[in-house]
This record gives sequence, C-alpha cells and structure tokens, in this order.
Amino acid sequence: MIKKPTVALGIVAFLAVVFAICLVSAVHLLEPRGMAFGVTASSPVVDAVDKNGALDIKTYPSEDALMTAAEQGDIYGGYIVGSSSDTLVTVPAKSFFGEIFIRGGIEKAAAEQHQKITTTVVAPLPLSDRTGGVVGLLLLPTLMGGYLVASLLYSVTKSATARGRIGFVFSYAAIIALVTWLIAGPVLEAIPAGAVALVPAFFLVTAAVGLSAVALQVLVGPLGSLLTALLFVIIGGAGSGGAGVALLPTFWQTAGNLFPPRHAIELYRNVIYFGGHNVGLPILVLGLYAVASIVVIVVVGGRRSAASAGPVTVEDPAAKKARHRVVLIPAAFAFILTTLFALNYTSSGHSPVADNLPFGLVGSTQLTDAAQGPLLSLDVTTYPDEQAAMDAIERGEIYGALIASGKPAQLVVVPSISDIAPLDLTHAFETAAAEQHQKLTVKPYEPTALPSGDPYALVLATVLTALLVGGYMSASMLTNSSGRASGRWRGLWLAGFAVVTALAIDLAVTFLFQGIPVDAFWVTWAIMSLIIVVISWLTAVLRRLLGPVGVVLTLIVILQFGNPSSGGSNGAAYLPGFWNQIGPLLPPRNDFLLLRNTIYFGGNGIEQPLIVLLVYALIFGGVLAYLDWFRSPEPVIPGLKDEDTAGAAAVAIPVGPVA
Repeated sequence: MIKKPTVALGIVAFLAVVFAICLVSAVHLLEPRGMAFGVTASSPVVDAVDKNGALDIKTYPSEDALMTAAEQGDIYGGYIVGSSSDTLVTVPAKSFFGEIFIRGGIEKAAAEQHQKITTTVVAPLPLSDRTGGVVGLLLLPTLMGGYLVASLLYSVTKSATARGRIGFVFSYAAIIALVTWLIAGPVLEAIPAGAVALVPAFFLVTAAVGLSAVALQVLVGPLGSLLTALLFVIIGGAGSGGAGVALLPTFWQTAGNLFPPRHAIELYRNVIYFGGHNVGLPILVLGLYAVASIVVIVVVGGRRSAASAGPVTVEDPAAKKARHRVVLIPAAFAFILTTLFALNYTSSGHSPVADNLPFGLVGSTQLTDAAQGPLLSLDVTTYPDEQAAMDAIERGEIYGALIASGKPAQLVVVPSISDIAPLDLTHAFETAAAEQHQKLTVKPYEPTALPSGDPYALVLATVLTALLVGGYMSASMLTNSSGRASGRWRGLWLAGFAVVTALAIDLAVTFLFQGIPVDAFWVTWAIMSLIIVVISWLTAVLRRLLGPVGVVLTLIVILQFGNPSSGGSNGAAYLPGFWNQIGPLLPPRNDFLLLRNTIYFGGNGIEQPLIVLLVYALIFGGVLAYLDWFRSPEPVIPGLKDEDTAGAAAVAIPVGPVA
C-alpha cells in the first residue's frame, strides 16, 4: 500500500525537478551564443561586441545583400560600414532581447571609439506583440491541443489503434488551428488578421504532435503519453527558443532542433514577420514527424491489432452510439483546455504595457508627464527627499524613481522588480529628457543584488511553473496510484512530497545555476514547500468532491487563470485590467510575490500574499482531512479517468515568451 504512493510521488518529484532544471537552465541567462550577425566589412566596433563567441559574423558583399538577409530573418542584426558614418541594422522580430543586446553593445562600443552610427530597424515589432512573445503564446494551444487529444482518447479506448484515430487527430487539429487563428487574430488582434497562412501552420504542428503521441502510445502503451510530455513539452519546450534561439545555451540550441516546438516557433515567426522565408526546414521536420508517426500507427499498430483480433462481430447500433458519445467527453475536455490556452495566455501576455506603474518622484519636473505614452503610464507618488524614495524602493513599493531635486536629474530603476520596466522607464525618460534638452543619468539599484545566474530576474517566475505543476500532479498521481481519492493520511503524504520536492528544486536552482541568492536558501525552501502543498491540497479536495474532473478544474483555475494573472517577471502592472484584478485572489500571484519580496525586498510587502496562501492551506487542508476521515462515495465521470487528468497535468505547462 505504501510502495505504490511512494513510487508515484517519486516519479512526480523527479519530473518536477527535471522540469525546473530544464526551464531554468534554458532561460536564466539569455546570453547570445553564436548569434548570426551580418557585416559588409570588418569593424573594430563589431569586434568589441563579439566576445566569447557571442556573434556568428557573416560577411555580405553589399548593403543590399545584408538588408535582404535581415528582411528574410537570416540574421539578428547587421553592421554596414560607411565612409563618414556606419549603420546598425536591428531585427526586433527575430529576437526582442537579442535586439537589446545588439543595440546596447554596438552603441556603447561606437561611443567609446567615437564612431558615428545611425540605426535602421528591419521587421519591427508591433504594439500587439511588443516583446515578440506571441510566437511562444501561439505554441501553447497547438502543442497542448495535439498532446491532450491523443492522451485523453487513449485512456478512454485503452488503445492507440482504435478505428479512425488518425482521422480524428487530423480533424481535431483542423479545429484547433482555426480556433487558435480566430482567437489570436480577429478576437485579440495579437497577429495580423490577414495572416491566414498561419492556419495550415497551426494544423501541421497540432497534427504532428498529436500523431507523435499516438505513435508513442502504440510503441510503449500508456507510458507513451508521459514520454510525449517529457520529450515534447519539458525538453522540447525548454529548447524552443521563443526569445531567440541564439540566446539559448549551446546544449539547448542543439537539443531544441530535435523536437517540434523549436520548428513550430520558427515556422510561426517566419510566417508572421519574414514573409514566409525559411519555412522549408520547419515544415519538413514537422511533416516527417507526422508521416513517421502514421507509419508506426499503421504498421506496428496494425500488426498488434491483427494478432489480438477475435471473431468478427456486428456492433449493436446503440453500443456504437454510446462508444462515440464516451469518446466525445475527453475530446471536449481537450478542446476546452486548448481553447483556454489560446485565449487566456494570449490575452494576458501578447502586449505587456505598463498601466499605472507605481513610480516615485522627488522634486518638481515635467519629465514624468512627458515620459508617459502608449507603452507607459505612471502612478506617481511624491517623496520629500531621495532617502524616502529609496526606502520605498527597498520595500518593493515602486518600480523606479526620478530624483529631480538635483542636477542632472537621476532616474533610478529596479531590475529585481521587473525584467522589462527598467527598459521602458529608461527609454521613456531618456527620450523625454532629450526632447526637453535636459541631462539625465540612469542608476540601476537592487536592494538585494540579483545573483549571477539570474541577471534579468527571470528565475523565480520560471521555477514557479514547476512548483505549480508538481503540486497538482502529485495529488492526481497519488489518487491514480492508490485507485481512490481518499485516505486518512493523504494530506501528510502530499505535505511530505512538497517538502522533499521543494528542497530538490531549491538545491538545483540555488547551487547548480546560481539563480537564487545563497543567503535565501532556507527561506526559499520553506516558501516553495508552502506553494506546492497549497496546490496539492486544493487539487486533492476538488478531486475528492468532483471526481477526475476536479483535477481538470484545478488545472483551469491555477494554470489557465492563476498563472496568466501572476504578473511574473514583467510585474503585475503590465497585465491587462481583468488579469490584474483577479491575480490577488489566486495562489500564483501570491506565490510569486511571496518569493520575490522575501528574497529581494527584505520581506517587505509579504503580509497579504502570505495570509492568502495560509488561508488556502488551512481551508483546503482542513476540508481534505475531514473528507478523508469521513469517507463518502467518490464521483465518477464517464469517459474521464485519473490517468487522463494526470496526463493533462503533465503536459499543461506554459511555454511562454521566454521559453
């Protein structure tokens, strides 16, 4: 009795730790490695930027050739050597963060060498996709859709070769492709409404993933679903290169090429921004996945079906109708989850714009008004002196401050509170100061310094996803292993799982990747344990009350609404109104704030998130204990079983803009 739960929770802990390691190792540094960069001639300015293999320099015979390469998405940027001044070419659509590195590095080197340069922007990002994250957001429904339908259908039929499975996956892929395009295009306007070429691209990705999952099920049975999640979502998602392939570590640049997510990202990006150039390889790879999977399903699956075939019987029409009806239940769940991935993540994250960003002001100036615009609005608080403003920053109350009481004015930005706010504030205030012919200095300030392994404050938001997934997977798999959703010590089993899993993740992130300050190791362990146990107890209660559909409901509440409303590395001020308002009610926002403010802001501002999480823990822990000690009949949902929801939990992982 004890062995099965131990093994099940051990598997979940292993997957959660591997997931955290994959995500953090892929995105925590965002350093260019072999970034394709074009030049028309050698230049000491470019040489100054190309350190430690940051750039893969390609020489073009003319300015036109270089510009063509940029317009087709072959390079991340370029440098054209001129007679009196040089030209920097940037390609934001290729990589938002890559463009920041190129622009910052070249401008700094040019200034140091007194070289005059001008800048030409190719493939600029529109406001609807200002950080280039839409391609990653589009990956979510197409990747999830393919996996979920294959996984849930398998659990109902107990076979990967049921009649019409290939056709069903193709039909489902077509529906998901159309729905994804409608949501991202006409509804949310995250992509050009006329980009109908994305529909076949969405179809190809969804079909390739779905058929691959079915093929793996044919080969290894129910483990095929878990293997698909491990290879395509955890490993493939980490190496997808949504923020730019050249910003991934070398290992992930290579590993990502092996799996569909990388090629889906490249296909979507090249269709949207680069006129469909360089889509041949992604289409070929995805097509090969689909064709090879069909061959496995037909040949291997056909042989096994023939070997196990019994006498031919005529199926009763009523039984046939009932079989079709049962199959539609998991398909409907898969459709709902996939649609929510498309709608919720895209609506919350496709255009992060600061709305009423908390900001401090010392002195009197017109710069705060002039700096505000379509990308930035400020909620300005006036402080009597610089020390008062810095104290507010120490407490994590404001994203930055303008010290206008001295000359020149000084802008203080806080990299540890947001990855994007320092960029927006610096650009907005420098532009405003230049227009008003005022001098301005910029000072980054971190109350607690970011560790060397997390220079852009991305790690906490990244690792939070692994904690959430581990929490609800543990409750689902514990039920699956024991065959029931009740047990008098279930809450303690889940609490023990939380402590052990949190310790392993904390050790890996802190010491393996230097992603969390060493001084915060112990308190981080405690907070991570609380995060996991809250989600696991919530999942267990809903599972106990609603049956397997309770796990799906948890997935919807926590990942489909909670995670998009957490604010993450951008900060809650960058969320649209609806998402900003619901965030404080759900665990993920409070999880993130408790982690961030404890580690980087001296524990200031943690009262509300800590109280919210403790209330969740007390309520759901108490209800779970009551239900487990007073066992009542457990609900059963026809066509949906615990292994279905465990599989859904394993794959329902946001790949996100920086994955």
